[in-house]
Amino acid sequence: MLEKEMLERLKEIFSPIQSKYNLVANYTNDNWGKQLKEFVQEVASTNDNISFELIESDKLILTIQKNGKDSGIRFKGVPGGHEFTSFILAILNAEGLGKNLPDELLQKRIKALKGKIQLKTYASLSCTNCPEVVQSLNIMALLNENIEHEMVDGAIYKDEIEKHNISAVPTVYANGEELHIGASTLGNLLIKLEEKIGKEEIDLSSNEAKEFELVVVGGGPAGTAAAIYYARKGLKVAIIAERIGGQVNETVGIENIPSVAHTTGQTLAADLKKHIDEYNITILDQRMVEKVEEDGDNFILLTNMQEKIVTQQIILATGAKWRKLNVEGEEQYTGKGVAFCPHCDGPFFKGKDVAVVGGGNSGIEAAIDLAGICSSVTVLEFMPELKADKVLQEKLYSLDNVKVMKNVASKEVLGDNSKVIGLKLEDRSCGKLSDVKLDGIFVQIGLTPNTENFAALVERNKMGEIIIDERGRTSHKNIYAAGDCTTVPYKQIVIAMGEGAKAALTAFDERIRG
Repeated sequence: MLEKEMLERLKEIFSPIQSKYNLVANYTNDNWGKQLKEFVQEVASTNDNISFELIESDKLILTIQKNGKDSGIRFKGVPGGHEFTSFILAILNAEGLGKNLPDELLQKRIKALKGKIQLKTYASLSCTNCPEVVQSLNIMALLNENIEHEMVDGAIYKDEIEKHNISAVPTVYANGEELHIGASTLGNLLIKLEEKIGKEEIDLSSNEAKEFELVVVGGGPAGTAAAIYYARKGLKVAIIAERIGGQVNETVGIENIPSVAHTTGQTLAADLKKHIDEYNITILDQRMVEKVEEDGDNFILLTNMQEKIVTQQIILATGAKWRKLNVEGEEQYTGKGVAFCPHCDGPFFKGKDVAVVGGGNSGIEAAIDLAGICSSVTVLEFMPELKADKVLQEKLYSLDNVKVMKNVASKEVLGDNSKVIGLKLEDRSCGKLSDVKLDGIFVQIGLTPNTENFAALVERNKMGEIIIDERGRTSHKNIYAAGDCTTVPYKQIVIAMGEGAKAALTAFDERIRG
């Protein structure tokens, strides 16, 4: 099942392991069961400290034990595809060797979660958003003995998918109740669990304010470039971000960075992290800045982890997120027919009728991909004409099962209280309303900047973008901005990197000039 090169690589990765690990495989009498048996046998062959146990069963479950004790981590399926990394990291993190283990404050909060918690994540092995959620919850299970986490392969356990009306991954349940749908980070998932389950009080007396000469808010291409350029001047820098790489982590393929013919979002994010580690840059990840206060010549940044960060200069590089329709029914049916990632969630709509809202490049690319698996795809464009590149439009119109409706506005997502059944549209030329029967709606209408928490601090335009000048300055002295959260045209990775570097050089220049 695993190629020879991969087995050799696993031998190298697992070579520092000192603890004893046992892979308990409950296997079924079918092809899936055969694959699971081969998988654990091959993994165990890479290290003498890894053993396996085979138990014939009616369920396909892989449990990781450490030194004879259940780790709290289970994979209900064969952890291949993108979840192969989650499996490898589960062992490395159990050994304390993983590179994605949280800092001391986050570990305290995880250990303070109340009571027994049964977590279950429904995932797809082809989903690029699922691994971060699975890995985050696996970490919680390792750090808190009262937490158990099970990853469920939705392609195998279709009965459970149908029972819960799941049409988007990852979907997370906590003690049998829905907790979260879609991409997320450890920090955000922890906050949701604290709100839902509760937490014990923790001692924050050692959580003193940290001081830096510059704080970069955001860890995407703009933020990381800014931090690197400033740190190269020998100054003390921190990055506060939900995750390094930002939205880049969700990008499948990247082919437009000069000198890099092809890479993936996750690879680029890992490369950015590796580059950051070359400098004296403090990473405060899994966090968001909720408020900024002024204290003389200093700024005090308050995070959602109850921290105070003091700095003299700030670069805002918070990026953007997928724009929503903001119509009735959208929030209620997100994950129940309303989706934002055709790559991750498209397979749930095989043979069904779906719509793609948005006629730009991302929308037309999504429609083309979905046309290959769905019964029909209807493209809905607000403007009188599609905005996508000509080559994409030509491909779209060549498909027999695609319909294009222009100059229409989405007014309401229609559902039956459990799933999407249609969409109410308005013909913008005459105002006439009509209902379109649908099984799914993929929203692809661009991005909205993550700037809400800084609205009182810096000037923004009507789109919510931070207004900057040609050097990255904002309306507030010693606050700069870069990347997709700003008014800079063309939201591209390479442009964001350049803008981040420019903002950092401006900040340094103005520091030394007083």
